[in-house]
Amino acid sequence: MIGSLALLLGCLTLGEVLARVTGLPVPGAITGMGLLLAGLALRGSIGTSLEVTAKGLLAHLALLLVPGGAGIVLHLARLQAEWFAILMALLVSTVLTLVVTAATFRIVARLLKQDLAGGGA
Repeated sequence: MIGSLALLLGCLTLGEVLARVTGLPVPGAITGMGLLLAGLALRGSIGTSLEVTAKGLLAHLALLLVPGGAGIVLHLARLQAEWFAILMALLVSTVLTLVVTAATFRIVARLLKQDLAGGGA
């Protein structure tokens, strides 16, 4: 289990370092997760120790929500005062995300259709 935790934290650290050194617009945690995925794909399996460690972490994932809940309670007065602006920001960002996602999907689908029609691999 300690080896698996070291692997997870090592990938996280390496991802953070790569994100900062290269200036990638991707969070280091995501870069580290990609590195872990690439390593596991090369290896061909997860391994029992890593699987047990990951399941143990996931079983206690709710504990990670406690700081967020405490922050909400701490800033409850501000949330009550600015609820409309927060609601509008959430609605606009959600709609914008859906529009950009749909547009991206259409563009990629069109490009793939052209690629397949052109005999690409």
